[in-house]
Amino acid sequence: MKSLVIPLGMVLALSVAHAADVPKVVVTPVARTNTTIIGQPIIVPDHPDVIVSLATFPPGARIAEHQHPHPHFVYVLEGVLTVVNTDSNKTFEVKAGDFVAEMQDTWHYGINKGAVPVKLLVIDQVPAGAPNNVRPRAP
Repeated sequence: MKSLVIPLGMVLALSVAHAADVPKVVVTPVARTNTTIIGQPIIVPDHPDVIVSLATFPPGARIAEHQHPHPHFVYVLEGVLTVVNTDSNKTFEVKAGDFVAEMQDTWHYGINKGAVPVKLLVIDQVPAGAPNNVRPRAP
């Protein structure tokens, strides 16, 4: 039986050539903020539960007026969402590719005024065990 001997230099050259063919990972920053969309400081609860959800607003859909008692972050995957601050009557248009830290303890709602669905990636940070539900405004 013949033994195959490959010089170490050849092994290294082959592994480097192979490494050159491997695609590179690209990291593109999306946002960096320490305030909400209305300028409130973001204060994360100690030892939070992180809750990640996907939300879809069909054309014309509107979520009920509500508040977020804890940090609530949204990344828009598709479409344009209109966020209406009912305390100040200010509106914010957030479109695909936008990241927003939503306002806390402030009455607002979201509506899809467009012709295509709005798809969101939503991240909540709440005290351990607390629900991420919003509080609807009392009638």
